[in-house]
Amino acid sequence: MAFLKISTSRKCSQILLQEPFRNDVYARLVRSLTTTANGPAEQHQQRRNSSVVSGSSSLDAKPKFDPLDTSFANPEATFKSKTTWEIFRAYIVYQLCSSSYLVENNMQLMKICKAVFGEKLFTLIMKMTFYGHFVAGEDQYRIVPTLKRLRSFGVKPILDYSVEEDISQEEAEKREVESSMSEIEKRDQNAAQKEGSVSAETVGGSLPQYHVDKQFADRRYKVQSARTYFYLNEATCERNMEVFTNCLHAVAGATYGTGITAIKLTALGRPQLLLQLSEVIMRARTLASEIMGGKGNVIGQHLTLEELDKRLFQAGIKDTKKFLEKVTKDSQGVIHLFPWSGLLDENSELSDSFRVPCLKEGRMVRLLSQLSKKEEEMFRNMVHRLNTLVQTAKDLDVRIMIDAEQTYFQPAISRLTLELMQKYNTEKAIVFNTYQCYLKETLNEVKTDLNQAKRQKFFFGAKLVRGAYIDQERARAAALGYADPTNPSYEATTETYHQTLTECLTRIKLLKDQGDDCSKIGIMVASHNEDTVRFALSQMKEIGISPEDKVICFGQLLGMCDFITFPLGQAGYSAYKYIPYGPVNEVLPYLSRRAMENKGVLKKLVKERTLLRKELFRRILRGQFFYKPNGNYTPV
Repeated sequence: MAFLKISTSRKCSQILLQEPFRNDVYARLVRSLTTTANGPAEQHQQRRNSSVVSGSSSLDAKPKFDPLDTSFANPEATFKSKTTWEIFRAYIVYQLCSSSYLVENNMQLMKICKAVFGEKLFTLIMKMTFYGHFVAGEDQYRIVPTLKRLRSFGVKPILDYSVEEDISQEEAEKREVESSMSEIEKRDQNAAQKEGSVSAETVGGSLPQYHVDKQFADRRYKVQSARTYFYLNEATCERNMEVFTNCLHAVAGATYGTGITAIKLTALGRPQLLLQLSEVIMRARTLASEIMGGKGNVIGQHLTLEELDKRLFQAGIKDTKKFLEKVTKDSQGVIHLFPWSGLLDENSELSDSFRVPCLKEGRMVRLLSQLSKKEEEMFRNMVHRLNTLVQTAKDLDVRIMIDAEQTYFQPAISRLTLELMQKYNTEKAIVFNTYQCYLKETLNEVKTDLNQAKRQKFFFGAKLVRGAYIDQERARAAALGYADPTNPSYEATTETYHQTLTECLTRIKLLKDQGDDCSKIGIMVASHNEDTVRFALSQMKEIGISPEDKVICFGQLLGMCDFITFPLGQAGYSAYKYIPYGPVNEVLPYLSRRAMENKGVLKKLVKERTLLRKELFRRILRGQFFYKPNGNYTPV
């Protein structure tokens, strides 16, 4: 187990964080560039911190913004941040993305081109086309000009080091199956039952979705718009943590606290641990529903500890003293049946935390099969990485968004994220959770989490997305025989998105009306759907939330839907671009997914091509062949 001991790595990480030489040089470089562009007065203003979502400053005199055309059909406003060459390149890229043959075979074609043209010429071709359009640069230093230009046009970055492994399906399946089974399951397929899973099934029944299935072991299956990490060993997770740390330093140096870094929990630990924790959480929800007589979760019922003890006693369960001592409560009653905050304790034993009362059998049962010492240490390592990253983000005054993943991981991911919020979001929203609105339960999940934030007095941060895994989720549910967790149609997903957003906006308005700090709730509308963006803008106006409140922001991918992002940023709204970066050859899987994603949004593709063509002709007619973007906008 020596490979699991990461104390040396931790010490090295601490030294790097205390003396980040390269990042200090990088920050000095960015500051010198920004000083030249903006002058010392604006730089001083940019350093001030005032917003939960944007983190930008307040001016005594309001900066000037452009009027917003909510038809999002103004090509000049959309592309004023681009050179004429970049507009031409974007048009060519989108033309290529409209070819079904090229898109469906893009990865093979890129590999053929690389073999034919050689490394250097292939890299040049990619930089002149797909890579140049969708990726900001090769490393955190080369992306500085892109970040600077975005900022000058009112847009802020969400950084993501988009290097992906290009591994075969067979290798992906092998890694996933091995890393998703416990040592007990590997030793004896029947041992899991001997170790307590039979007892667990008395609370919630069989839950096949939280067990690995080889048919879906390659988590890239039917997924086009999300990156996938496959566990290899603990050393790989340590390297992933270092990459995320570098992203945090990069965004801090370039954005003065307005930037965000996106991370995935599957990059930081063994999938088996997330699967088992997710299963425990779902069984815990079943237990809570049984205790409440089917009336929903505990947090909304104002259940006192005495009443809980009485209900358990009436069910014939008497050895509940230790269980009741760990119940999370406040003056209004029980918040959680479990001390979930203990998950972030690097010294706690995971398998000892989940002995619960079973009402059906009138006894205490274990929800989590016994973990080996090595698996317990793996979980503590993952928690350590999470704590390190979020503490770094807090120290640097930048935000960290934890991406949503498949539903069989998501209960664990959301639970850990909420506990990170409770621990670190004490003064403003540092940690943001991601909610996928193609799931039927999203609205209820958000309501529950908002209630927890209010009861436990922490700042709530959320990114709302439609979601990336719907086709895989439907296929997996059908194959494994459990209820489909997804909405039945695109329209139903849109309805869930709009209802969830309205719930958040209504709660923000309630805080304003009560004279409370409305920045206690921060929301990112992460959508490429212009109707959803228009809905958000109209709801903000109707409910009474202004851009100056700095609690709502909008986000789109670099190279996609510029007709939404830039007009918003230039009109005084908080607008973000998701900025991928990394070496050309190592981001090919990312570029492949972008091509496939664009094929799936032909309506938006047609509009973007039309706007590009109009702007290109406008510049040609005006002789603006060598137009140089020069923005003077201040991000909010």
